[in-house]
Amino acid sequence: MNRDLTSGNITKSLLWFAFPIIIGNLLQQLYNVVDTVIVGRFVGKEALAAVGSSYTLMTFLTSVLLGLCMGSGVAFSIHFGKKEMEKVRSNLFLSFCIIGGITILITVFVFTGIDVILYLLRIPLDIYGMMREYLQVIFTGITATFLYNFFASFLRAVGNSAVPLLFLGISSVLNIGLDVLFVIVLERGVRGAAEATVLAQYISGIGILIYTLIYFPEFRVRRKEMQWHPEIVREIFHLSSLTCVQQSVMNFGILMVQGLVNCFGSVVMAAFSVAVKIDSFAYIPVQDFGNAFSTFVAQNYGAGKQERIREGIRSAVRTSFLFSTAVSAVVVLFAKQLMVIFLKSSETEILRVGVGYLRIEGMFYCLIGFLFLFYGYFRAVTKPGISLVLTVISLGTRVVLAYVLSAIPTIGVNGIWMAVPIGWFLADVTGYLYYRKSRLRSKKES
Repeated sequence: MNRDLTSGNITKSLLWFAFPIIIGNLLQQLYNVVDTVIVGRFVGKEALAAVGSSYTLMTFLTSVLLGLCMGSGVAFSIHFGKKEMEKVRSNLFLSFCIIGGITILITVFVFTGIDVILYLLRIPLDIYGMMREYLQVIFTGITATFLYNFFASFLRAVGNSAVPLLFLGISSVLNIGLDVLFVIVLERGVRGAAEATVLAQYISGIGILIYTLIYFPEFRVRRKEMQWHPEIVREIFHLSSLTCVQQSVMNFGILMVQGLVNCFGSVVMAAFSVAVKIDSFAYIPVQDFGNAFSTFVAQNYGAGKQERIREGIRSAVRTSFLFSTAVSAVVVLFAKQLMVIFLKSSETEILRVGVGYLRIEGMFYCLIGFLFLFYGYFRAVTKPGISLVLTVISLGTRVVLAYVLSAIPTIGVNGIWMAVPIGWFLADVTGYLYYRKSRLRSKKES
């Protein structure tokens, strides 16, 4: 069912729309998390470090496509809010062609430059071969990632968050089964883990494509809409390019931090790879709530309902804060138990490092919850450049402080973890000040 977010109870509408997105993204994270659990327990810590470092790289590459899809999704939502169905279909066709072409270029780039990428990441020699083997398979799934994220972003933009969840659920269960078969039964090591993930991704991507074409006939592109419209292309590039850069900068910063982590050896790499998975799971709900909030704002922005947007902001802030506080308590109190899900209890040094990471970051999830709301809001009101600025502040601070603090002997690797909440805080303050300034300006103009 397509949900019109321009009417009805705001909090209820936001939560009902956000819930399938949150569950879907949690399931999507299972692709790599299941690899991590099985590889960590059945192959070894070197394989765990290789898969964990690959996850950071793939998150960066995926963020390029995700940013483009999210940006085009804002255009879909605005025209859907205005009830301009022909423009929705024209946007769908042109966005698919543009982002699909970029997907092909990325795939060619990573396959031809795989050794350069591994060199720049400063991968230790003891895991270099395994990581290269894993990536050679994982890279074949980039097209599947594009297909799923494009059609999921489109359906969410027009108010349908249930269908993307359906296909992620199917592929996640399949991924778990294939992981057990390829890694434990057939003993194919890291290659088997990658093969399981890619097969599951293609089930998800091709499945949602076919489903959309069959069951949503009102969005089938007609021949007259398969044209190059310069004004639509400009709109797509304005919203998609900056959102893409924002997502890429965010994950490129994390990739740079991964390079720093790699300098501390395989123990810290393994701890970081596990802790990042837990960290990602912990704040996925507020991240996806921010994305749902963005769709809400975009639809109401297109419909010209400014007061409803302001009411939505108040509701979203309260909801995000309450959830983030609850999750922080769980992560801080049960950090060790969460790490043991992925590792044997005998890996005491890895556990110690990972618990330190989770307890430092876990106390401040409310800060990143607010930051995701700022990202969603500015993207929805066609100001994706502000979201980019906030990302640069957050990640720039994180990267610089990570290198500076970790170089201090008394702080060491904990400096990398401490830099994260500081970056979140500075970006939140900047976002709030800009929002207040824009509100005051709009009041004077009215």
